[in-house]
Amino acid sequence: MTSDQNMASGNQQQTFPTLYIPHGGGPCFFMDWTMGPEDTWHKMASWLCQLGESIGARPSQIVVCSAHWESESIHINANPSPALIYDYAGFPPHTYELEYPAPGSPQLATQIKALLDTAGISAALDSEHGFDHGTFIPFKLIYPEANIPLVQISLRHDLDPTHHIAVGRALAPLRQQGTLIVGSGMSYHNMQTLMTPGKDKTDAREFDHWLRSTCATMGRERAHLLCDWQNAPGALEAHPREEHLLPLMLAAGAAENEEGVAIYRDQVLGAQVSAIQFGPSLAPH
Repeated sequence: MTSDQNMASGNQQQTFPTLYIPHGGGPCFFMDWTMGPEDTWHKMASWLCQLGESIGARPSQIVVCSAHWESESIHINANPSPALIYDYAGFPPHTYELEYPAPGSPQLATQIKALLDTAGISAALDSEHGFDHGTFIPFKLIYPEANIPLVQISLRHDLDPTHHIAVGRALAPLRQQGTLIVGSGMSYHNMQTLMTPGKDKTDAREFDHWLRSTCATMGRERAHLLCDWQNAPGALEAHPREEHLLPLMLAAGAAENEEGVAIYRDQVLGAQVSAIQFGPSLAPH
């Protein structure tokens, strides 16, 4: 038995938590930041660097839903060696040479599609799409060895929260197979406000408080509240367009009956942002 098989076998009986994480601004962790205080992203980078250890057990595979991939139906990256997509502009040349050679997993991609098919959710395998920056940028810090198979899935372009919660529910069985499910976005994503010095960001605090409180509820009540997110305090200011919030819905759906806890909070360019973990860590106590 190979070391990878041993690792997967050892994780078979453990149910992994699910995560909603911030992925920063473009390649911000790998450059000198000049669009605000130079330490703007230092706290987030440090937190991402220790996230894998804080989870505890090492996953045998990872499923990531990134805010930066939308398609007509849910698409599933089935490429065994995904390329990187440098989907940002105006950054230093070296940031377009970053590498993260994590393998894909056509086998896991096929399993994901089967789970979605069973749930009546339209999905398609996609062997062309690579890892966008919502995936490779944070994971360069979380698991820098790039040796864990990683499959990225898309958002559906209508950004319907009910649909994405259902996608998470369908993928929940993967958690018992050594799989870490991650939604990658930002809990506050009003770029115009973020990049305006001195702009009032009370809406960020209000929405962040609502988000943490809502994620701490469980089951159908949480799903109902998340589906009605637009009526939360500060919601439409925090997310003029909700693509960076929708990965949360998938992570919440995959852990429907488990509490969500804010495991990270930060002030980024004056706005409150949080990361949420659903379910307990696997770190030894």
